[in-house]
Amino acid sequence: MYTDYDVIIVGSGVAGLAAGIYVSRAGLNVVVMEKSSMGGELMNRQLIENYPGFADGIQGPELAAAMLAQAEKSGVEFMNCEVQNIKSKNRLHTVYTNNGIYTSKAVIAATGSHPRLLNVQGEAELTGKGVFYCATCDGPLLAGKSIVVAGGGDSGVSEALHLANLGCKVTILVSKESPKASAVLLTRVEENPNVHIICNAKITEIKGNDWVSEVVYEDIRTKVPIELEVEGVLVRIGMRPNTGFLKDVVECSENGQIQVTEEMASSKEGIFAVGDIRAHSPAQIGAAGGDGIIAAMTAVKYIQML
Repeated sequence: MYTDYDVIIVGSGVAGLAAGIYVSRAGLNVVVMEKSSMGGELMNRQLIENYPGFADGIQGPELAAAMLAQAEKSGVEFMNCEVQNIKSKNRLHTVYTNNGIYTSKAVIAATGSHPRLLNVQGEAELTGKGVFYCATCDGPLLAGKSIVVAGGGDSGVSEALHLANLGCKVTILVSKESPKASAVLLTRVEENPNVHIICNAKITEIKGNDWVSEVVYEDIRTKVPIELEVEGVLVRIGMRPNTGFLKDVVECSENGQIQVTEEMASSKEGIFAVGDIRAHSPAQIGAAGGDGIIAAMTAVKYIQML
């Protein structure tokens, strides 16, 4: 069966690159397709301290560069394009992109996720005008300013500490009784005079004309609205899986994550899913790499049996 590639990998984050390295080392023809910056979500991460092998941590872009270099050295091909749809028939997978149509014997989806929105008044209108979703990308523009961070998980608290390092005065608004971030991060917040956490706080509106000027939040217990004068809002309340191009192809959970077996196989033969987009993912970088390796090894065995 002739195809353009043995394996097409969609997404160039840790999961996709790990899969690419293993597939290429098995002697198969593989391409990694990415619609934005090669390296995926790593390009938007600051100091990563829980990835094995780096005692002092490592910057996301630095880790991405190392993995990209390794993948390229292994023989992985890279292509900047957006995958729009996949059709499968008789063990042939046709991948439709904005850069053409390609065929493969197997597909590994590693497209990661995108930020959840607050969906409150003013968010859409002020996005790019003080409302942002990545401190690494936009934080330097707000250095020294007063910022609200929506979200008390590891990601939100890490981003808040990064903004504090840029001289920002940061208020973390958490809609729960307590933040979900790790004890290590919360200790750092306690030790940082420029970061303050408010719990039971639900953001209801973001105000501003040409730029963010205020955030309105409601105390969940008293229902009393409170206004904060700020110059920026970072939203980090979770992620949604980027699985729209596969929603009619494979079985997904209610929140859009792809159902997979222990070998990362989806409900469609020859299509695998790894990283944040697969059901029950712990959404950790190390786990994503493991997913990619498992899927690659499974895909290689699958192709060898065709």
